[in-house]
Amino acid sequence: MLVAGIKSRPVYGGLDIDTHAKRHLFALEGEGALALIDQVKAAGPDFLRTADVLYVASGSKAEDHDRKLEKLGADTLWVAPTIPVLLNRFNVMLGQAKMGTRIYVAGTEGFIGQAMQVALNHGVDFNSIRTEHRGSEARRVQCVHCKGITDNVTTSPYTCSHCG
Repeated sequence: MLVAGIKSRPVYGGLDIDTHAKRHLFALEGEGALALIDQVKAAGPDFLRTADVLYVASGSKAEDHDRKLEKLGADTLWVAPTIPVLLNRFNVMLGQAKMGTRIYVAGTEGFIGQAMQVALNHGVDFNSIRTEHRGSEARRVQCVHCKGITDNVTTSPYTCSHCG
């Protein structure tokens, strides 16, 4: 399903916690931390005993999301300095994941896309990854004419900065 106004912008279903999962693996970027915090408020903290949380503050408006995540009491919390470092750790953890692990990704559209690609490379079904968009609406676009890439686009349609 796509958002009205920008035909190619996906709608993300949210992080709804799978109570039957044996393990939970979260990849969170910036305001994506709030998606997990909201789920703890809604579902209770019990699932966190079997949760691994990877977090990077990239693009976050608040400086204390990592402290809020730490207070939740997840089995493991790992705070990465950059998105590439987080994605590398996510890749390693997916390589070690066992059957019954549920994957959750929250953050900006670009981050969600990158993290989903890592999971897809491990053979994870696209539809089994729970995602939630949080943070900036800006996105990366590619011109259909010249194939030029432009970052931080917030309008639709957008006049290509490469070919006009």
